[in-house]
Amino acid sequence: MVPHFKDEYWLSVGYGIEQEAARKNVDLLIFEAGGYHARIAQIEQLKACAKMNVDAILIGAVTFDHPDLTSVVTEISMQVPVFGLVNALDVETLHGRVGVDWKEMGRGLGEHLALRHPVGSAPKTAVFLTGPREAGWTSPLQNGLVRGLSRSSVEIIGTFEADTGLRNQLELAENALSQHPNADYLIGSAPAVEAAFGLYGVHDGGNLPLLISTYVNHSILRGLKNGNVIAASFDDPVKQGIMALNQMMMFESNPGENVMIGPQIRILTGRDKTLSDALLSPADYFPEIR
Repeated sequence: MVPHFKDEYWLSVGYGIEQEAARKNVDLLIFEAGGYHARIAQIEQLKACAKMNVDAILIGAVTFDHPDLTSVVTEISMQVPVFGLVNALDVETLHGRVGVDWKEMGRGLGEHLALRHPVGSAPKTAVFLTGPREAGWTSPLQNGLVRGLSRSSVEIIGTFEADTGLRNQLELAENALSQHPNADYLIGSAPAVEAAFGLYGVHDGGNLPLLISTYVNHSILRGLKNGNVIAASFDDPVKQGIMALNQMMMFESNPGENVMIGPQIRILTGRDKTLSDALLSPADYFPEIR
């Protein structure tokens, strides 16, 4: 179960799960809620999964701690093993989770900028474009970014939040650039940076903020390679999908305590010689959704 496939990031997670399920001979059903505001839809999908008598549920939650969702997850997890997928979920009865610490995703980017602009150097400004507050990753990401920037001369002068569909993030980018046209950096979600690509393409001139992405999808990876993106946090979404399926399989054979596992976070730049090793889903991949 995933929040949506409007962001290519989740395609890579789904691809990792699907490929590993095929290798392990696991029947896989994929559900898409429709966005981070689709709490009711995800609850109904969760109930439907439980009625199917599935062996396990992997859930990329649309909200971290809303009681409507957490209470249903808690109830169902007493009957079916439920595992957190990428997004944090405030439920003590989860049987495991695959993900990374989004505070570290943000802190790494902040520290990268601190190296470029240490305290005492010329002041720089940034606008920050991110997902909705109810998503479990947004607050830790912002807190980590602010912490990483604490030893820099970079100041965040505007924060903008919306669902991570491209249309929503395009509106954010337009608002951010309209309100802060002279910002030095635009730090944003992958769809926000994608939206900036399009806006920059029709811009009439002047200095435009340099682009930094808080995570990597296909468009961001291309942007790193062609120089349009300065840096991005990479949490290996394909590997997270593979790890999630394997965590579920290991639990089936050897039930244990609730643990969180995940890949190592890397800060990618255009100069990174390992960019070709950053694996994402194939360009033509799209899962069959229930």
